[in-house]
Amino acid sequence: MAKDVLYTNGIIAVKEGALLKDKLLKFCESGAAEVFRSLTEGGFGKGAEAASVYEYEKLLAADERDIDGFIREYSPTNAEREYLLSPRDFHNAKAAVKAEYLQLSADEAAPLYAPDGLYSVADIIGAVKSGEVSAFNKELAQAVLSARELCFGAKEGEEEKAEISGADIGAIFDKALYEHLVRVCARNLFLKKCVRYKADMLNILTALRSQTPEYAAAYYVSGGSLSEKRLSAVFTEEGVPAEGALQGTAYSEFYEKCVSQKKAGLPMTDAERISDGLETFLLAERKYELKSSQPFLYYVFRRRAENANLRILFVCLLAGADERDIKKRLRAY
Repeated sequence: MAKDVLYTNGIIAVKEGALLKDKLLKFCESGAAEVFRSLTEGGFGKGAEAASVYEYEKLLAADERDIDGFIREYSPTNAEREYLLSPRDFHNAKAAVKAEYLQLSADEAAPLYAPDGLYSVADIIGAVKSGEVSAFNKELAQAVLSARELCFGAKEGEEEKAEISGADIGAIFDKALYEHLVRVCARNLFLKKCVRYKADMLNILTALRSQTPEYAAAYYVSGGSLSEKRLSAVFTEEGVPAEGALQGTAYSEFYEKCVSQKKAGLPMTDAERISDGLETFLLAERKYELKSSQPFLYYVFRRRAENANLRILFVCLLAGADERDIKKRLRAY
C-alpha cells in the first residue's frame, strides 16, 4: 500500500537537519576521539552503548537500524522497500550457503551476515538448511534451491562433486537479485534506470576481471543495456583490456577509469565507488526538482552514504591517514 508522499516528505524535511553534510569534511581534519565525541554529543547512534572511539561500529550499527526502521515505515511503495532492503536477503542467503558448505560454526559465520532485509537472517539460515523456501519471493527461493543443489546435491553413491568456488555460489545469488530487482522496479522509472546502470557497471567489472568472454558470460547479470556481444569488445588476444571498447556508450568514462586502474595493477576501487554512489549522484543532479518518491530515496541514500563515509573516516583516522587521502576515499553524499 502506497504511503502519503507529501506527509513523508514533510517528515524528511525535518530530519534532513540532522544530516552531517559539510561536517564530514571538517571531521577529516580532526582526531578520531574528537569525531566520536562530536557524534555522541549530537545524538548520533542513539541507544548505542559505545564507551570509546574504538567502539564506533556500535554507533554506526545503531544509526543503520534507525535508517532501516525509517525505510520499513515510510517507503512510498513496495518498489522502494524492495530496492533498499532485498539485496541484503540475497547477500545473507549467499552467506548462509557458504557457511553451510564450509561447515562454519554459528560464531564463525556471524560476521558474514548483513542486518536483516525483508526476511530475518534466522529464517534464511533455516531455509538453506531445510530447503523450505515457500515464504520467500520467487527469485530468492529459486536461488536458494539452486545453490543447495550445486553445493549439496550429490546423492548417495554418486561420485563426489568437484569443489565449489565462492564465485559459483555468488553468481547464483547475484543473477537472482538482478532478476528480482528488474521485476519489482519495473513500474518505477528512476529505480528501473538505477538497476540498468548498476547491472551494466557490474558486468563491465566482471568482464575486466575475466580471462575470456566465455568465462565472463557465465557471471553476467540481467537488467543491463550492454549485450554480451558489446561487452566482448573488452577482450583482446593480448589479454589486456581494449582501449575505447565502450566508446559511444554511457559507460565510456567509467570503463576507461577501470582500465586505467587495472593496467596500473590497482584494484578498481574508483569504479566500485562510482557504482556504490550511483543513486545519490543521479538524485543530486536534480535535487531541486525531485518528485514523488525521489525525496525519500535521496534522504535514505544520503544517510547511508554518510554512514559509509564515517566508517572510512574512523578507520583512516585511527590508522593515522593524511587528511587529503581520507577525503579522496569518501563517497559522494
